[in-house]
Amino acid sequence: MKFIVSSSALLKQLQAISGALSSNTVLPILENFLFEINSGVLTISATDLQTTMNTTLAVEAKENGKIAVPSKILLDTLKTLADQPVIFSINDENFGIEMSAGDGKYKLSGENGEDFPKIPKVENAAALIITASTLAEAISKTLFAVSTDELRPAMTGVYCQMSSENITFVATDAHKLVRYRRRDAHADVTSSFILPKKALNLLKSSLPTEDVSVNIEYNATNAFFSFNNINLICRLIDEKYPDYEAVIPVNNPNKLTIDRSLFLSCLRRVSIYSNKTTHQVRLKITGSELQISAEDLDFANEAFERLSCQYEGEDIEIGFNARFLVEMLANLETEEVALEMSTPNRAGILFPVNADNNEDVLMLVMPVMLNTYA
Repeated sequence: MKFIVSSSALLKQLQAISGALSSNTVLPILENFLFEINSGVLTISATDLQTTMNTTLAVEAKENGKIAVPSKILLDTLKTLADQPVIFSINDENFGIEMSAGDGKYKLSGENGEDFPKIPKVENAAALIITASTLAEAISKTLFAVSTDELRPAMTGVYCQMSSENITFVATDAHKLVRYRRRDAHADVTSSFILPKKALNLLKSSLPTEDVSVNIEYNATNAFFSFNNINLICRLIDEKYPDYEAVIPVNNPNKLTIDRSLFLSCLRRVSIYSNKTTHQVRLKITGSELQISAEDLDFANEAFERLSCQYEGEDIEIGFNARFLVEMLANLETEEVALEMSTPNRAGILFPVNADNNEDVLMLVMPVMLNTYA
């Protein structure tokens, strides 16, 4: 088998899907790209068995075939080459690969493409179309709240709920929760599934900046994403997601409205002085004044700042993990945010103020008890 391809075009496509590669030493073939040529089109695949990405590229080729190519040595070689045609010559008997570029020749050992794991096919799938910017925004707004606790596999992914009215994305680690809803996206069939974190990270990094349409197809086991000439297939997390609506408090009479960037920068400064285990900051709201303080009794560190705010409700003193609040505020974009609370031992809810009408963002953060300074 022999084909000719542009080095820079090949490198670009390989880098786009290389995140799906595995360093699984039990199955060494997963460290390879699968090259398949059919009628002058090269399809390149990478997989770790849970997540698969593939892309296509036009090449000069007279015959069809497939070969598994070692990923690291190929990527390292292409990165050092100037943009030029590269001729790949493959020995179909021993799977030896020879690359010729300019005056250079490079030989490496491939593997039989037939031994590469089979790529899942779309079967009995429901489908919807969503814009790349909407999907990217949904991933950015939720991914930071996903749990890393492998004992709770359902919470290690983002829960997606499809309906004819909207699409909802939810992430939680039991300390914080984000519900991101889009009213301008919907599906024909009501359904739900949990997308794993790795697939979402790969999507986030490979979604184009221009607003193309992303085709999403999903069945009971897999979800398929297609945009431009890239496909991503991931195995869904086969678990029941917790009833997140039950933990969102409905009656929150105390409402704080404040400038987001001022609140964020203040929290970042004050939290430097907080206990390194609890990261606890104390919010004390009286009238139109918010006092933010932190202390670390072990090292006699202490910080205190005042901010003006709009506040409706009774005076309240409540503790939060500063890292969670900082993450949430950093993932919102509006000038002002609202923090709604009921009592010091119940969750606070953070909303953007004057957000896009098509967006409904709710972030929930659990309080920390104020008498637990270490």
